[in-house]
Amino acid sequence: MRSGFGHHRRELLKAGALLIGGVATGAIGSRLAGAAESRTPAAGPQVPLNELGYSQVKFAPGPLERQAHENHQLLLNLDEDALLRPFRQRAGLPAPGHDLGGWYDTYAFAPGATFGQWMCALSRYYAIDGDEPTRAKVLRLVAAFGATVDAEGKFYRDNRFPAYIYDKLAGGLIDARRYVGDETAVATLRRATRAAIPYLPPRAMPRNEHAQPGEDFSQHAWDESYTVPENQFFAAQLTGDPIHRELARRFLYDDFFLALARGENVLPGKHAYSHVNALSSAAQAYLALGQRAYFDAARRGFDFIDAQSFATGGWGPDEHFVTPGSGGLGASLIDQHKSFETPCGAYAHFKLTRYLLRITRDSRYGDSMERVLYNCALGATPIQSDGRAFYYSDYTRAASKTFHPDRWPCCSGTLPMLAADYHVSTCFTDARSVYVNLYIPGRIDWRQDGAAARLSIATEYPYSSAVTLSLELTQPRTFALQLRIPAWAEGAGVSVNGKRGAAPVVAGSFAGVVREWRSGDRIELDLPLRQRLQAIDAEHAGTVALSAGPLVLMRILDGENAATPALPRAVLLSAARVHDREWAVGHDSRTWQLRPFADIGAQRYSAYQDVVQSRPV
Repeated sequence: MRSGFGHHRRELLKAGALLIGGVATGAIGSRLAGAAESRTPAAGPQVPLNELGYSQVKFAPGPLERQAHENHQLLLNLDEDALLRPFRQRAGLPAPGHDLGGWYDTYAFAPGATFGQWMCALSRYYAIDGDEPTRAKVLRLVAAFGATVDAEGKFYRDNRFPAYIYDKLAGGLIDARRYVGDETAVATLRRATRAAIPYLPPRAMPRNEHAQPGEDFSQHAWDESYTVPENQFFAAQLTGDPIHRELARRFLYDDFFLALARGENVLPGKHAYSHVNALSSAAQAYLALGQRAYFDAARRGFDFIDAQSFATGGWGPDEHFVTPGSGGLGASLIDQHKSFETPCGAYAHFKLTRYLLRITRDSRYGDSMERVLYNCALGATPIQSDGRAFYYSDYTRAASKTFHPDRWPCCSGTLPMLAADYHVSTCFTDARSVYVNLYIPGRIDWRQDGAAARLSIATEYPYSSAVTLSLELTQPRTFALQLRIPAWAEGAGVSVNGKRGAAPVVAGSFAGVVREWRSGDRIELDLPLRQRLQAIDAEHAGTVALSAGPLVLMRILDGENAATPALPRAVLLSAARVHDREWAVGHDSRTWQLRPFADIGAQRYSAYQDVVQSRPV
């Protein structure tokens, strides 16, 4: 049977047949039997897909490219003496320049905490576009930071966050070596690691948020040592130094991970961002150690998070997970303006879903990443040059966008990395396939069986349902082009060179188109942007968010009171697009405007609306 199918498949490919979801049409346009087989298989570990390099993905002008450019320029313009001042002062060295202020200062809440993240981001921006001033800045920062590292680890004395800050520094030095080619970064990492070790806890410590000012920092755990393993596994791969593998194992948060792997929901009450970030350590532990329990921890952890997420994809009101069945999400809409720690949370979410998509090839992780991209990340107000930064998305009934009250908070470190990582979240490959995850205008370059290949994407998605993909190849090549079909995209269609297969394209899967591809081939994808309502939780079934495709449409409150009478569900679902990025809904001689989060500026808004509940029969 296997050899017979293989021969039949080769004959179809020679004839230019189209396969969707791994099932051949025979001739393009004929009826496809067994289309249900094209659904993504149940989530389980497979040979992981490969990430493309940062430079292999180029975006056309648009919101993603703009956000990356804004953050790149911000970091390029930061004063280097100001960046190094906390490290120099705590080491007892001359420290010219000025203080940055806020969280960053020498004896402030989290001294120098974002320095390593900014080195990561700059290194990744250099990898994207090869900008020489960016490379030069990274080289200077690594050298100058290295000069502050002393064997006694003075920087970590009386420091609230030794593990947190060391973890970010390690990440910055790793990326300086990986992407900038700074060979001194490895030696600096070795010295920085040995300086930090005496100040790290003996194991992954749970976070204790009830510690009081003035307490011995070593006796409580505001710190986030449970996020350390991911970068330590990377450092072990990069350097071969066994100390990094030992640290990775030492800080695996097995009390948390193994409970999740057993199916126990241990999230309620835990700090949201840092524990989602820790799940990337579980995923990386699975890849490094091959132990299935760590994959199960990451997968089941995601399931528990997804089950208590807002319609936007955000989670963790007031930075903590709620108890299932408590109605906690709905209750948070009353007065909890800290609905989602957005740049940090989105960065952690992208990492986790990227790992899980690569390991399982399950499209649901791409759907989740996309939801956070359009409804959270791209709506973040740009970081200001004085350190004012967007921190929380607000989903209350009269919400607005604001900056964190303190300058240079943690989200000023993660947003630049998040914007760089859009490039490695767009597309993945294996030897036989290219998986298109995010439909962002631009191009992707790779080599397919030795031939240079380019996939160009032209679209106004998610404001339009049409996506056009064009191929350029130096030689014809046979491979599968796997297109993510979101779970909400019922009725989606795929055409190749103007011919559409008869088989239905299954929502919630990757639709695989297998053929011998030639330069000039054109693929047209239609993703109907169906409108739907999603209740915030089961305990508040009449409080819903309206979505169109991946976009949550939020009601604009300018000039009106936040209170609005409950609308019939059919009325809210009748919202019509009136401008490129604005919808409207009318009822009883009133009209309400709705916009996606990324298109809201200074206006007040409401992410959730009340609908009339059906009366019990």
